[in-house]
Amino acid sequence: MLMSNTDRPARLNYMANGFRVLSPGDHVVCAETGARITLDELRYWSVVRQEAYASPEIATAAMTRA
Repeated sequence: MLMSNTDRPARLNYMANGFRVLSPGDHVVCAETGARITLDELRYWSVVRQEAYASPEIATAAMTRA
């Protein structure tokens, strides 16, 4: 039976210039807000923390607190 990746969170390995899919899915969750981010819209993450962020403002705020 084929399984769909719709509505399933992906597990990713975040790297400096991109990310690698470890477990297939259609989205990740913002580490700060809990917002759903589709993989096509994912632009901001922390390589060190291995976290995704929904916007540049959220990413900046998270990295400033660290």
